[in-house]
Amino acid sequence: MRSPLRRTIHDRDIFRLAIPSLGALIAQPLYIITDTAIVGHLGTEQLAGLALASTVVLGISSILIFLAYGTTGQVGRAIGAGDGTRAASLGAQAMWLGSIVGVVMMVAIWLAGHTVIGWFGAEPAVEGYAWTYLRISAVGLPFILITMAGTGYLRGEQDARTPLYVAVGTAIGNLVVELWFVYGLDMGIAGSAWSTVMAEAAGGIIYAVLVARAVIARGASTRPDFGVIATSARMGVHLVVRTLALRGAFVLAVVIAATMGTTELAAHEIATQIWFLLALALDAIAIAGQALVARHLGAGDTVTARDASRRMVELSVLFGVAVAVVLIAVARPLSGVFSNDTEVVELAAFLMLFVAAVQPIGGHVFALDGILIGAGDLAYLGRAMWVSFLVFAALGGLVLATGVGVGWLWAALLVFTCVRAVTLQHRFRSDVWLVTGA
Repeated sequence: MRSPLRRTIHDRDIFRLAIPSLGALIAQPLYIITDTAIVGHLGTEQLAGLALASTVVLGISSILIFLAYGTTGQVGRAIGAGDGTRAASLGAQAMWLGSIVGVVMMVAIWLAGHTVIGWFGAEPAVEGYAWTYLRISAVGLPFILITMAGTGYLRGEQDARTPLYVAVGTAIGNLVVELWFVYGLDMGIAGSAWSTVMAEAAGGIIYAVLVARAVIARGASTRPDFGVIATSARMGVHLVVRTLALRGAFVLAVVIAATMGTTELAAHEIATQIWFLLALALDAIAIAGQALVARHLGAGDTVTARDASRRMVELSVLFGVAVAVVLIAVARPLSGVFSNDTEVVELAAFLMLFVAAVQPIGGHVFALDGILIGAGDLAYLGRAMWVSFLVFAALGGLVLATGVGVGWLWAALLVFTCVRAVTLQHRFRSDVWLVTGA
């Protein structure tokens, strides 16, 4: 039996896609980090307002991530089948879909955003700053979604470097312009929002130009094809359903942690953010899975698709094991970075052990998630995620009813991840997902 530590013929392709994707994934949150750092120096109320507004914008963006994931799979299949014209056309239609959805969401925020901000129950001054940032940020939503579609197209074309360059370039541009707007022109939180919109617009325009060039070069049409757009939207519904269940589990976990006390909630937040940060690396391998599996299945090569998928699972699990070992060693000092409260630090360090335990299982889950997305097995992913959510909801309800500690809540999150692993592995072992063709 081959050792998982030995290199395979698939490693080069996997790392060629995964490493630049990791860089892009890390660069993307720099928009909010930059805004947070600069707005934080304007005042506590401004920072609190940013927190509320960014929660709404990031929530919408994460739910609509299907524009990237779904496009990667569709374009990758077309490339594998040798149909570059269809690939370019799919990229163009994905961008039209992103534009349409983005405009709809922008108008929806302008009409209902103030009401949504009110749901958080913040102080009037905080609500005012949140609404200022949110209504301006809404202008950037069409560009965000165009960028998602363009990123998906390039990844489907097996190009992960260009999204990295665009992400880093626009993040740097955002920093420079934001400093000028906020401090040079004294625009306050509005300057922060407008600089971010400008960076998002720059990214969207770059992707629009790149895709338009590919479409023209391959003789495809740049006009909207509402039949293709509707098909992509229907496929996207399954990924939206999956994402809602995933985010719902973490929202429910926060709600339960909040009932336990301030110390418990603070420690829970620290552990959760470390989990999310580590998830970026696992997501990079999942993105490689989307692109490579789609290409191999598009070419009709189920043997290579499965073999490469096994290797991606191996690499992802190995990474998870390595991270778990390091995390156990640094749990206490790492927790101390986020708080000066001894009780919070001690509890967060304890919860880090659960985060460490999740990593190898999470590696397995993320890899299979990307593989099945690349295969287009989206309906199953939606159903499987809701099964996992319902199991967690039942366990979370039990934790809430019995009043046990936050450690038991994290045990429930561990079970949630295990259920995801079992349902995805069950599907992977079958041949149902190995559907070939463009």
